[in-house]
Amino acid sequence: MSLDWESQAQKGRDILTNSIPKQWLVPADRLPPASQKSVVDFPRESGLLSTRELQITDMTATALVAEMGKGALTAEEVVTAFLKRAVIGHQLLNFATEFLAEEAISRAKELDEYYRRTGRLVGPLHGVPISVKEHLSMKNRTCNTGYVAWTDKVYTEDALLLQLLSKAGAVFHVRTNQPQSLMHLCCSNNITGTTVNPHNRTLTPGGSSGGEGASMGFRCAPLGIGTDIGGSIRCPAAFCGAYGFRPSSLRNPATGIKVASSGQENIRGVVGPMSSRSIEDLELFQRAVLDQEPWDVETSLMPLPWKNVAPTRNMTVAIMWDDGCVRPHPPITRALRFARDRLVAAGIKVVDWEPYKHQHGWEVISALYYPDAGEKQRELLAQSGEPARPLTEWALSYSKSKPLTQAETWNLQEQREIYRDEYCGIMKSRGVDFILSPNYPGVAAVMGESQYWNYTAIWNIVDLPSATFPSGLTVDSKLDVLTENDRRYIPRDDVDEREWRKYQGPERYEGAPIGLQIAGRRFKDEETLAAAKVVEEIVGGQLNSKL
Repeated sequence: MSLDWESQAQKGRDILTNSIPKQWLVPADRLPPASQKSVVDFPRESGLLSTRELQITDMTATALVAEMGKGALTAEEVVTAFLKRAVIGHQLLNFATEFLAEEAISRAKELDEYYRRTGRLVGPLHGVPISVKEHLSMKNRTCNTGYVAWTDKVYTEDALLLQLLSKAGAVFHVRTNQPQSLMHLCCSNNITGTTVNPHNRTLTPGGSSGGEGASMGFRCAPLGIGTDIGGSIRCPAAFCGAYGFRPSSLRNPATGIKVASSGQENIRGVVGPMSSRSIEDLELFQRAVLDQEPWDVETSLMPLPWKNVAPTRNMTVAIMWDDGCVRPHPPITRALRFARDRLVAAGIKVVDWEPYKHQHGWEVISALYYPDAGEKQRELLAQSGEPARPLTEWALSYSKSKPLTQAETWNLQEQREIYRDEYCGIMKSRGVDFILSPNYPGVAAVMGESQYWNYTAIWNIVDLPSATFPSGLTVDSKLDVLTENDRRYIPRDDVDEREWRKYQGPERYEGAPIGLQIAGRRFKDEETLAAAKVVEEIVGGQLNSKL
């Protein structure tokens, strides 16, 4: 391996190392052993955080704003508490790419001074610490997007989304890790390495917003920012026991978000919120952004203000038990059964969902991901000489062997539109308002094994808003053993067999939370979050009181 790319990568590592607030680092002899899988209880058990700091970092963003509005909390103590927790979390999970402690505390003091002078909050996110996925550009800071070739790239202004959140009062205190190429459902690159899952450190936190997944799972921030083109918000949220929202495309502003395939419109990536504690916080984020009418700046956005939608139980929820391609693992099926029983008992109309041509959907979307056959990604790797990570090669294998012709691209785009219309038409004809489904075949992937995306990517191709939330259940060593029927299961094809064989029993996924996903109609983002809130409260709300 070339020393040149390694010395270039070291620049990114140095940025991280030099940014860590040293006063909050935990001595090595006080950290749990590397063999300890779950570290979610470490903040409480270690005594490193005060009772008040634990209370603050256990609160939702909505509750924090309310307390600051009453003067019961200051922005400075809120930001400081989450910074301390984030430093601890990074030592255990390697989730950060850069800490912004000095700027965050300075900003918090400005907010406190404004409140002292006026008695008012700056905005709906006043004093709320938000962790930020690294490839959102920040003024006068590097933005490498997981590529060694970009470790020196410095940007002159914040991404538009960050500008809007800052105007709403948010404070950015830490930037978070992502995989090389941004096209893994794991989180590993050649600069800052591999991020792990706080519930089980042998598992991935997901990707590509894996640093955000770990941040939310360990409660290093009440809100985070992820991006999603195939599941990159929802899988990290599900894997880490958190909440995430993939909005319809062209709702949230993407200006200033750096990717290798800039300008690619075959499958639009989206940016959206992640939350450690509640769906209510996802809505708080969305409202704070869209109330500022970002379409006046990023003119391609749909000019749709955030609507008030009252939660209702008068809806039909269809459960997708299996996508017809890959069978979910036993814990996922158990959680879906649990959800069905809870929903039916609560008076929700529940039906089964027969998936519509999901293999076809995957064939179309996977071809459209890389219309250039991955040339741009390989060019960036070649610029520095860094090796491709195994899952980068895996993702690039989805592409065609040579770039698509214009005629081939048009044909695939036409298939995309036909499939999108057909899928939404079937939902309407069946009278289905929302589809409840897995995010992934399993509860989380063992490191390096996240190879099946289509439980989330399917909603990217049909562009349905979808929210992920914890079911309140975790993998159970007794309830999730393989039954005789499971052992007799004959996979449909090689992909189904590959994914099914990964489940060798619950021990492999010990302690992992079980997430679920609910999708709604296109551009019915507000209705989807309202439905997610109702379903989550019925299914698992009362079970999620303990971290």
